[in-house]
Amino acid sequence: MSRLSVKKTYKLYIGGAFPRSESGRSYPVTSAKGEFVANAARASRKDARDAVVAARKAFPGWSGATPYNRGQILYRIAEMLEGRRAQFAEELGGGKRAALEQVDATIDRLVWYAGWSDKIASVRGAANPVAGPYFNLSTPEPTGVVAVVAPADPLLGLVSVVAPVIVTGNTCVVVASEPAPLAAITLAEVLATSDLPGGVVNILTGRQAELAPWLAAHMDVNGLDLTGVADAELALSCEQAAAENLKRVARPVQEDWTADPGIGRMTRFLETKTVWHPMGV
Repeated sequence: MSRLSVKKTYKLYIGGAFPRSESGRSYPVTSAKGEFVANAARASRKDARDAVVAARKAFPGWSGATPYNRGQILYRIAEMLEGRRAQFAEELGGGKRAALEQVDATIDRLVWYAGWSDKIASVRGAANPVAGPYFNLSTPEPTGVVAVVAPADPLLGLVSVVAPVIVTGNTCVVVASEPAPLAAITLAEVLATSDLPGGVVNILTGRQAELAPWLAAHMDVNGLDLTGVADAELALSCEQAAAENLKRVARPVQEDWTADPGIGRMTRFLETKTVWHPMGV
């Protein structure tokens, strides 16, 4: 018997749930050949505010978790991606072999960052020599809520900007790739079932030019990653808005996502806490 397939409705991912946009809007997603693929939710500034609230609520618990625990959760995400390789490859489109290679690279990237979770403090922390009878210790701490405008690369690029933010204890609000958002929402389904607390990662789909300025100006956002902003004027206006509460800002750069990522993205949204303690006599 013939049957009608059940078409998937792609929604937002906020606070561990999958709501529709409060505006009720959506936009068509097309393939590289211009063929209709699906409709994705078009987030509004109200959705962006809700995502920031969710990220702020999740921050104390996530930043207070042990680095080892955060690393285990990232590794769990990699495990679940491994089990859904074929689905992600299909959503990425293009040649099957190239798509599978990108999924594999994404899994490897998650494992790489998971391994750094309990080591970054040793690399970035220090015992500082001082002229006095004191111990002086510097340790890295997460910045807070980080807004991330994801690059056009819909999976490897997305994970390459999100993983270093959360592995160090930050929470985030992500604006997914505008033309290719489907892999981001499917990734959200993985996040929702991988022990990652709700609100640590919040994913919005929609117009970059509509969402980025509101996140840049939001007074409860502590960091702003503009990697995916291709419009120079939009990037400049976001930087200017971010200056209102002295957000840490990562400017747009062209990157080879297949290259060794280094630790720069992990340290970009870290603060340094220095503690003085008297030596015992």
